[in-house]
Amino acid sequence: MPSSRQRFVARLRERLGVRMRSALAAAAVVAVAAVLSGVALVVAARVILTQNIDQSATERATQVTAAVGDGGGAGLTAALRPSPRDRTIVQVIDVDGRIVAASASVGGAGPISPLRPKAGQTLHEQRRLAVDHDELFQIVATGVDTTDGPRTVLVAQSLDEVNDGTEATIGALAVGLPLLTTVVGVATFLFVGRSLRPVEAMRRQAATITAQNLHTRLPVPAATDEVAALATTMNTMLDRIEDATAAQRRFVADASHELRSPLATLHAGLDILERIDLPHHAVTHVQRMHRESTRMATLIADLLLLARADESGLRLRHDDVDLDDLVYTERDRVAAQHPHVRLELHVTPTRVQGDPQQLQRVLRNLLDNAARHAASQVRIDLSGDDDHADVTITDDGPGIPPADRERVFGRFVRLDDTRSRDGGGTGLGLAIARDIVTTHGGTITVDDAPSGGAALHVHLPR
Repeated sequence: MPSSRQRFVARLRERLGVRMRSALAAAAVVAVAAVLSGVALVVAARVILTQNIDQSATERATQVTAAVGDGGGAGLTAALRPSPRDRTIVQVIDVDGRIVAASASVGGAGPISPLRPKAGQTLHEQRRLAVDHDELFQIVATGVDTTDGPRTVLVAQSLDEVNDGTEATIGALAVGLPLLTTVVGVATFLFVGRSLRPVEAMRRQAATITAQNLHTRLPVPAATDEVAALATTMNTMLDRIEDATAAQRRFVADASHELRSPLATLHAGLDILERIDLPHHAVTHVQRMHRESTRMATLIADLLLLARADESGLRLRHDDVDLDDLVYTERDRVAAQHPHVRLELHVTPTRVQGDPQQLQRVLRNLLDNAARHAASQVRIDLSGDDDHADVTITDDGPGIPPADRERVFGRFVRLDDTRSRDGGGTGLGLAIARDIVTTHGGTITVDDAPSGGAALHVHLPR
């Protein structure tokens, strides 16, 4: 099982898009690189400043050493005197550790360092001096021979400039690094978004492609990059899908068309056989074959309609249609075909604009569906207002479960309990009804009927 960290990373990836992930990655890389560079800069700056202080202290020690070697006097006094804003301490110590000469700022203090180099030797160290508030100093110790014996010249120069320079550098980095990271992250977010605009355009176009407009293609960017290659590949795939779909539709249409002639011949032959005086068992078989041929003819007609609709869409007429007349016509047909079903009508004269043949097909499919699954009763309600017409067909059958109310409009879909091949349905009636209603700008939905069965609602613009 994935760990909690892996689950967290997976959820984070789901919430963050490509733009945000790219921006965060770029900002993280820049932040790490900037921190490492900043550390190196601080260390290098501190080393350089410390070397400068050490060099300055060494030069001062050389001056004092020269003055001590010349016997002191005015030259030593001048060498011990600090320059303005100079925090340098000088001591001259004899071989016994006594202070022979010193800067006025440390008069009376003990030696500032235990270093005692030999004559001509120079030693270096850093030490905090209590004589100057325990601050850090760079100390240079030089040994020198004089007429009075060996002497040690100690020169200490404050490292305040080093600390101040280091703090200033760290402060600048503390302000600059977050600003740089933010600028890089925002710039990456914007640039990646700009680079993904062709991908977003491809996504929007792909979202509009359906079985009815397979000829549509994705926009190909002008730049010859990976995105353009992806768009070209997707368009090639759409070409193959369109060709395969067109071939399939032609096959269905051609096969259905070719089946109509032999089926019509078979149907006519069965009509002749029904009029001949045949034995009882033969009549039963002929009647069953007649029903099956009728069902096959209906199936072929439905397949031809769907093939035409898939290929070029439904071609509709725009005539004034009296829906109440269509309802009465279909009521009479259903009453003749299903005498065991009681039909109840609540009809208000309603007129819409549309294709009368296709709208009648909608009513026929819905009424046949309701009559097949009704226990004893089918009700038809027709009403309308200034803007819409509503047709509701209900039955007292087993109904349609909520989970299947969208699936029943699929092609060749039969529910286990409410659809069967023996019932005479082809599994295409509701699919065709929805296509026709949608082409008319309306909707068709399924709900529970008050009697416990199914209620199919057709909502059409007038």
